Amino acid sequence: MNRLLKEYPLIVKATFFILFVILFFYGLILAEDFLAPFCLGILFAYLIYPLASYLEKKRIHRILAILIAILFFLLAINGIMFIIIKQIQGLLHDFPTFKEKALENIDQLIKFIEINFGIEYQKQETWLKENVSALFETGSIFLKNTFSATTSTVFKLALLPVFIFYLLYYRDHFQEFILRVVPRDKEKVARLILKKTSVMTINYMGGVTIVVLILSILNSAGLYIVGLQYAATFGIISALFNFIPYFGNWIGASIPFVFAILTGSSPNLALGVVILYVIVQFIEHNILTPNITGGYVNLNPLFTIISIIIAGMVWGLIGMFIVIPFMATIKIVFNCIIQ
Repeated sequence: MNRLLKEYPLIVKATFFILFVILFFYGLILAEDFLAPFCLGILFAYLIYPLASYLEKKRIHRILAILIAILFFLLAINGIMFIIIKQIQGLLHDFPTFKEKALENIDQLIKFIEINFGIEYQKQETWLKENVSALFETGSIFLKNTFSATTSTVFKLALLPVFIFYLLYYRDHFQEFILRVVPRDKEKVARLILKKTSVMTINYMGGVTIVVLILSILNSAGLYIVGLQYAATFGIISALFNFIPYFGNWIGASIPFVFAILTGSSPNLALGVVILYVIVQFIEHNILTPNITGGYVNLNPLFTIISIIIAGMVWGLIGMFIVIPFMATIKIVFNCIIQ
């Protein structure tokens, strides 16, 4: 077989490789409804494994220990979602008021530009007001569609606890299966890969979750002090984006900034938001992440950014969230095989 492959010209080999890559990613896109919840289930299983393991060591039956751990996990998720949904309902109710305030701010901005830069009022007014109105209308429609679309994703989300339960319950069987599949002379390497992967994923998921929780509190408290309305909503949402390395920080900070600059009574509100997130990002990058998450993933920044972009193209936000630990797992596999 190897001899037959060597006889092919380089262009044929490249064609086969490109075709394989296209079919691989096309398959991932087609299987998203199953694979995305399953991959999330794997990561969340690692996240709640320490609690389930602790309960098992206290002589609680494995089934009951796993169910208790899943229950705590679901209660935490539902608590966060309850806070966000309640605040978003109020935000939707106040959207017309915010839209009027944004248009007033646009009027002031137009006059400022006309006085200082000589650009005619009419040219600015048409373009800016149309786009701001469209922004609020799109935002309102997006939030409403998000709630209406939630019912269509209930089944997929309902699979998560099922995946988590069976992944935790049969974890020993999965390990035994992998060790039986690999050749005898590679068993030691396989055990090392499984151990390193488990340590990395548990510490990464636990560390990132703790960082996001701390940032939710810091963001919400900071935005409240600055004077931004719906501080808890914007604080939690912007913190959740920190599950996505590099891009998440900027995406999360841009949401309250745009809201502040459009609906604030003065530019000082937007300036306060910027200063807040500069301070929070400094704390996150220099104190929280190095001391809590540590260097368990240790991926090349360029490779990380490319992986996040590709995962976002394939599975959207879910792909951007789950890609890092899976890429770190692939790195562990290659490092252990090469050694």
